Amino acid sequence: MKKVAFYTLGCKLNYSESSSIARLFEAKGHSRVEFNENPDVFIINTCSVTENADKKCRKIVREAQKINPDGFVAIIGCYAQLKPQEISEIPGVDAVLGAAEKFRLADLVDTFEKTPAGQPARVLASHIDQAVEYHTSYSLNDRTRTFLKVQDGCDYPCSYCTIPLARGKSRSDTIENIINAARDIAARDVKEIVLTGVNIGDFGIQNGVKKETFLDLVKALDEVEGIERFRISSIEPNLLTDEIISFVAQSKRFVPHFHIPLQSGSNRVLGLMKRRYKRELYTERVAAIKALMPNCCIGVDVIVGHPGETQELFEESYRFLNELDISYLHVFTYSERENTAALEIRPIVPKNIRADRSKMLHILSDKKRRAFYDSQIGKTGTVLFEDEIQNGQMLGFTENYVRVAVKYDPLLINETKEIRYDHINSEGLMEVTEIAEEILVH
Repeated sequence: MKKVAFYTLGCKLNYSESSSIARLFEAKGHSRVEFNENPDVFIINTCSVTENADKKCRKIVREAQKINPDGFVAIIGCYAQLKPQEISEIPGVDAVLGAAEKFRLADLVDTFEKTPAGQPARVLASHIDQAVEYHTSYSLNDRTRTFLKVQDGCDYPCSYCTIPLARGKSRSDTIENIINAARDIAARDVKEIVLTGVNIGDFGIQNGVKKETFLDLVKALDEVEGIERFRISSIEPNLLTDEIISFVAQSKRFVPHFHIPLQSGSNRVLGLMKRRYKRELYTERVAAIKALMPNCCIGVDVIVGHPGETQELFEESYRFLNELDISYLHVFTYSERENTAALEIRPIVPKNIRADRSKMLHILSDKKRRAFYDSQIGKTGTVLFEDEIQNGQMLGFTENYVRVAVKYDPLLINETKEIRYDHINSEGLMEVTEIAEEILVH
């Protein structure tokens, strides 16, 4: 039996899959250990969205070799699917598994041997068209909340994105299987489930046929006993329907928090990106949410520096974001990706200008978050407290995604408590003076 360690880069989806693959190893009698606990097998789950994927992968492999020079190193994830041969030549890598192969790793690992020095690693990476199976995945024992994958792949060919090349076509689990997974999670005393996927609004495609809808899934999950909260991680604006918004507004368990990718506030740039909506639709979605849930938190993904984004178009996008009633931004700086349509678009935005625009939007995000937090002071909320301590305080998120800090109390870990928002501290966290009916002494 082997000791197996995971290192995960990238999104919530990767975390859910790493956790599920780890459980496949445990089911065969292997043990999961921390990366620095001298494991026999290192599994590195990679990302292609973040910049410097190659640099990060090489660094983690070097660290693995320092910890155990005889340890077996396997690379999986989006970067492994996109550039398997390149990864196979990284010194210290023993195996590279693509999207269609990664869930077979627990079955295959006993057949692998250390790669002789100077030789490329073994590659098991089929063409992405072979990635047609769906594997239910969810994270456990990593955080207070659990990430539950409900959908994989994407049929949207955005000009800047390699995800369809790395994860294949859109496909989903059945609602029945997802409900069973949610019940299993509830039995482990997890209070919050975050629904994740590549394009979860496109939920319901099985074997190439649309059989169910995301609204069907949301309604079914709302009836699962034992889970106090469901949170929708990210949903495209054109797939976020009035029916979904209305249901969340009156649901028992879905929280008032939406993360809705925008990418640009300029219709011209949205067209260059091959997005499937215009900014007017985005404005309508935000208005519909706020009309039913005035305290709802709305997060926004934005890309700066996409080819064709002139200074005038960036300023147009900035003004649009500044005027929107949103709560925070996730800002991504455009970076070139092989085999994407954006490489043919001109003009190219110099990297120093991309960095300047990114800084501007990060500052705007801080202002938006502060304004949203300020709007909550004096109101009440419900916090799920985490096992995370900063400066003697424990942290947690409210239902509408306000980060709260209170005096440490071990009895509060993984508990949901009603609180009253008091003030924002120097770290930008919301502090509270009441938990249930007990007064906290600061």
